[in-house]
Amino acid sequence: MLQNVSAIVILGLFMFIPLCMGLVANKKLLPTTEDFFVQGRTMGSVAVFFTVAATWWSAFAFLGSNGYFYAQGPVYWTAIAWNILFGFLYYIIGKRIWFYGHKNNCITASDFFRKLYGSPALANLVAIVMLVFTIPYLQIQLTGGAYLIEVASGGLIPWKIGGLIFYAVIIVYVWAGGLRAVAWTDIFYGVLLFFGMVFAGFYLAAKVGGATALFQTLKQTAPESLTLPGPKGTFGPMMWVSMFIITPLGSFMGPQLWTRMYAVKSSRLFNIMPFLLSFAAIAYIGSMLVGNTGIVLEPGVQVADQILPVMLFKYAPFALAALICAGGAAAAMSTANSQIHSMSAVYTVDIYQRYINTKADHKKLIFIGRLAILVFALIAYFMSVFIPGFLVTIGLVAMSGTAQIFVPTVGILFWKRSTSPGAIAGLVAGVALICLFTFVPAIKVPWGMHSGLFSIIINTVVFMVVSLLTPLRSGEIIKAHEEQETEYEENYS
Repeated sequence: MLQNVSAIVILGLFMFIPLCMGLVANKKLLPTTEDFFVQGRTMGSVAVFFTVAATWWSAFAFLGSNGYFYAQGPVYWTAIAWNILFGFLYYIIGKRIWFYGHKNNCITASDFFRKLYGSPALANLVAIVMLVFTIPYLQIQLTGGAYLIEVASGGLIPWKIGGLIFYAVIIVYVWAGGLRAVAWTDIFYGVLLFFGMVFAGFYLAAKVGGATALFQTLKQTAPESLTLPGPKGTFGPMMWVSMFIITPLGSFMGPQLWTRMYAVKSSRLFNIMPFLLSFAAIAYIGSMLVGNTGIVLEPGVQVADQILPVMLFKYAPFALAALICAGGAAAAMSTANSQIHSMSAVYTVDIYQRYINTKADHKKLIFIGRLAILVFALIAYFMSVFIPGFLVTIGLVAMSGTAQIFVPTVGILFWKRSTSPGAIAGLVAGVALICLFTFVPAIKVPWGMHSGLFSIIINTVVFMVVSLLTPLRSGEIIKAHEEQETEYEENYS
């Protein structure tokens, strides 16, 4: 009992520190929507890397990765590849989004599409897709954090109450400091998260004699966990490819990453992100070791996403276990805070300011943004209670939805024939297919791929065909786009 209480105290300390950061950030907050939502576009290099990396990693990565190696075999190794792809996307696409965002004073993704496509309908559709598919991803952050509190407390704090604790802490500091508070806490979270993932893997693997002994044991007792398609026979090469594409595209197109791209101070910061994010992928070695060690030491865990805290509190000193679990809390909170904040921006700017109260001043908009933070977090909490599920499974569905936005984004940046009817038709087709495959399990995705990848393919085909069959954008919009594109090529390419 004393150990469990002590573990709760340690976790509590790591949740209290962000509250302090939020209060300090509040003192620097300027009374403008641009400062609250995109930090006045002045975010520096250290904050950029850690807030992008910590937002990119989540409970999906810290808890879900261990659970996937534990229950599904080596398919999660695709994480190494998708980290590299994410880094290059941030450099190639992200820098362009940053440029157009600065030139056109964009705060949300919808602003980008409204300016470059000249289509309010497309902009509204993008806003809806982002809100609908980001809420489930927010759900898994609250669920992951709640799991950690429940296991750390030895069941003293049920996970439903743990979720409320996470909810309350995030609300307070994001409410207080906006994106500045989120970025500052992400530096703290990012360091804790990286070292927690790596150390946990090597520490637990040592309990079975180290990595070499671990794989020798698995080769004898569970060889199906070392090769595709995994122990259940359902995660073959096409699923590896699907996750490699869906995960970085879906995360990259999430509203929380658009916010970070707009907030960057200098274009030079984009140039080093591929290296930094690719290097950070070595943290998944820890996840692999945790999941595979769990197969040997704890083969009967019912909830695979809990394998890391279960083993830590059984095989490690309680203080160490609680400290590493704080890394899991960091993973959940660093993504949840960004998602709640960015969704509030989408609602405030794209819906409230544009359609409900067009004359609202900055003070009113910031207040509405804070209320939206409260509401979206509450929705995600109730979803975690009433619609539970495997963290990675829910995460893939959520990212499959936001990944559909990648098609019209790349289209408008690199294909002059792109049209808003094509973008709308492609998005509708892609999202409709995701919903169909998710809610009608009897309909199978062809060729063993994930529904998200198949939907992106259909989205792309529909986008191109409809764009070719519909009139070009207006001459004024095309001219403004070409002038800005020339400026980008001359100064930033």
